[in-house]
Formats: sequence, structure tokens, C-alpha cells
Amino acid sequence: MGVTSAAPIPPSTPTRSFRASRLAWPTFVIAVVVILLDQGSKVWAEAALSDGQVIPVIGDLIRFVLVYNPGAAFSIGANFTWIFAVLAAAAVVFIVRLAWRVESIGWMIALGLLLGGATTHLGDRLFRAPGFARGHVVDFIGYGNLFIGNVADIAIFAGAIMLAVLTVMGVHMRPVEPVEGAPATAPNATDAASAAPESTETKPPAPPTTSGDAPS
Repeated sequence: MGVTSAAPIPPSTPTRSFRASRLAWPTFVIAVVVILLDQGSKVWAEAALSDGQVIPVIGDLIRFVLVYNPGAAFSIGANFTWIFAVLAAAAVVFIVRLAWRVESIGWMIALGLLLGGATTHLGDRLFRAPGFARGHVVDFIGYGNLFIGNVADIAIFAGAIMLAVLTVMGVHMRPVEPVEGAPATAPNATDAASAAPESTETKPPAPPTTSGDAPS
């Protein structure tokens, strides 16, 4: 009786668990640093510039002047402060979820900057005067006649630029790794035929043949 080989078991569909990334905590550390720098600079600005004083840094190009902004950049949407509070909260939640999946140092830095800027802006919206979810953001860094911002704005701008550069360069937030045991390409019919195991069944020997006529 011949010995037959078992059919090969097809590999299972490769899956990847969303495990906590080792770069998540450094992302949060960067965010905390941004928050401390932003809030600390705002405390200084309110103490040093509350009397309307203007401090030139680079002539009229960069100067320190205190304003309270109820809207976004250029005071857009000044009457819809609560909408910006909701958007900031959504951004914080979204970035935190991404932080647990990031495996690129570049993305880690960019997300940390964005998370820190969004979080400190959210804090201003929620807890500063004139009321909850209607708070005005403290701005004090004037850029010529363009607009007045703060440290959080710088962090958000830098993080957004980094993400754009990383995307253009093709750097993924979480590089795709080959799954062990998964075939690189699907085998075609010829490869499957050549890879099929040979039969090990033994065949009976052929009877011997003799030359000449058989005896009568």
C-alpha cells in the first residue's frame, strides 16, 4: 500500500494587533513639554504685558503684545468659541489614539507637538474667562501685521509641517512588516505542480525478458 503525503495547510490570513507602541509615552512627554512651555509663557505674558506694554523682539517683525483671542487664527469665528472647544477636544482624542500606534520617530515628534498644542488650546477654551467652553486663548507673539499667536501655535504649525514632509517622503506612521510564514506571492499552476510531493508507492518489478524464440 502506497504512502500518501498530507496536503499542506494554507497559511492563515496575516493579522496585526494594535499593541501599545513603545513610542507612545515619548509622544506624551513631548506633549507635556509643549503644554508647560505654552502655559508658562502665557503666565509671563499676562504678568508682563497686562498694562498694554509692547516689547519689540526683532523690530516690528516680532514683538510681544498681549491679546485675548475668542476665535481661531486671525480671530476667525470669534462668536463660535464653543465650536473650537469641541474641535480641540476631538483632535486631542484622535491624536491620543494615533499615539498608541506610532512606530516612527518622526511621526512621534510630530504627533507630540500637535497633541501638546491642541491640549493647551483646549485648556484655554474650557477654563479661561469668560466661561466654560467659551474661554479666550492668550496670544502674545506678534508677527508684524499678520497675526498674534502663542507657543502652542508654533508647536501645531511645526507638527503639521513635519507630517506633510513625512507624507511626501513616504514615511509611514506604522511601517508594514512581513508576517512570518505568509507567502510572498501566490503560486501559479506551474509552481504548484512542480512543488507537489512525489508519490512514494513502490511498483512491482517488470518480468525479465529473454532473447530468442520461446520453447515449443
